[in-house]
Amino acid sequence: MHKWLRLIFSQRIMLSMLLIMQILLLVFMISTSSQNSDILSGLLTLISLLVVLYIISKKDKPAFKLSWVFMILFFPVFGGLFYLLFNFQSSTRRARRAIEKVEEHSRPLFDSTENLVPILTERGEDCIPQVRYLQDFAGFPVYENTRTQYLTPGEVKFAKLIDELKTARNFIFLEYFIISRGLMWDTILEVLREKVQQGVEVRVIYDDMGCFFRLPKDYHKTLADMGIQCAVFNRFRPILSTLHNNRDHRKLVVIDGKTAFTGGVNIGDEYINVVERFGHWKDAAIMVEGEAVRSFTLMFLQMWSLGTNTKEDYKKYLPDWTNCCPFKSDGYVQPYADSPMDKENVSEHVYIQIINNAKRYVYINTPYLIIDDTIISALALAAKSGVDVRIVTPHRWDKRLVHMTTRSYYRELIRAGVKIYEYTNGFIHSKTFVSDDVVATVGTPNLDFRSLYLHFECGVWLYKNSSVLDIKQDFLETLAVCHEITLDDCRSNAYQRFVQEVLRVFAPLM
Repeated sequence: MHKWLRLIFSQRIMLSMLLIMQILLLVFMISTSSQNSDILSGLLTLISLLVVLYIISKKDKPAFKLSWVFMILFFPVFGGLFYLLFNFQSSTRRARRAIEKVEEHSRPLFDSTENLVPILTERGEDCIPQVRYLQDFAGFPVYENTRTQYLTPGEVKFAKLIDELKTARNFIFLEYFIISRGLMWDTILEVLREKVQQGVEVRVIYDDMGCFFRLPKDYHKTLADMGIQCAVFNRFRPILSTLHNNRDHRKLVVIDGKTAFTGGVNIGDEYINVVERFGHWKDAAIMVEGEAVRSFTLMFLQMWSLGTNTKEDYKKYLPDWTNCCPFKSDGYVQPYADSPMDKENVSEHVYIQIINNAKRYVYINTPYLIIDDTIISALALAAKSGVDVRIVTPHRWDKRLVHMTTRSYYRELIRAGVKIYEYTNGFIHSKTFVSDDVVATVGTPNLDFRSLYLHFECGVWLYKNSSVLDIKQDFLETLAVCHEITLDDCRSNAYQRFVQEVLRVFAPLM
């Protein structure tokens, strides 16, 4: 009883209640006012109409436009007011300016690496459009002299991470959407404490919303007492704000600027199958060693500067590879990051280019399949053109409504020739693409609106790298514990179809 009372009256529960009370109070005030005043009701309806016209004229994703227009149609009196409240805030503009300032300060360090585009162009490599986009437009260079190792499932990544953390001599950077106390975090924390005692600089970033019910509110102070520098990204506050949507969904580790990890594995015991939540948890990560780690180091420091409002000496953490070749080149490696503040959907474009450039096959792992017409068309066109397109999603869901929305896309994709499978052994959390034995990507973005348009994400694009075939082999082995979905499996009654269609309309706002 004491435990439950402490939970109910905890500061985070109270903050949540304050936010809910604000929303209810706002709805009550507007609705009651509109009932008692025809003038106010007419004014608010006119505002909603003008907002709809503004939304239609915006250069934005059609799915987002449609969701907001439907929302306003359902709530014509205060729907437009809600849109204005959520989309025109000084806090959002300040965050965008802060990111621009950080990127302006660090961009020259991304550009200072050797430009491999002319070499790739001279060789006539098919990857040139993808490389040019990520390097020349998004600002993330392509590297040689880099080695990678594909790690799956989560417990394999965990074991490798512990081994590498123990080798740290200068610094350790960790950035995670979720950190949850348990065997995994306790083991990592013990290594971090030992490294701090040895004089190694340790920094940790975790997302406040991702850890909302997993860590105490002042956990960053606990880490500080251990000598670990900590930044809590985008702290939750009981104020209506679109910034609550922009979470740090990245999973990133950098060790001494020479080794990095990314992928789908958060820090929590379910990710390494110590605790079972939805059956076997199938996840994937990748370890990067060599020159390409430079980009991951800069990504972390950018987020640290943003979260702490400090200016970093980035060069201090960048090893000089000028006079040495750390590893024999294993193809090409191009790390990338994605920000919701720049209106450039880097992760989506990486995925679409892999789909559009596929000639023989493209295999995809994703825990969620909630996509707009652009990706649906790319997948359908590839399948209709004879490309073997296969997608694996979970059979056991973690969020019921999200899973229902995922399944709503099956029918039209299967009719186009896309093969859909569900991982029957549990929950698949991997975010991987692989195509034609030459190109692949492993990272943090799901195939859903939140990851592609609202979250901070990261990943690594691989070309003619040995890990590409490892990713393919893992996908094919995963199919052995999957059930292929047929059109018969997609049959549903009128009520289910109606619910799925409604969920698809509002999917961008979930």
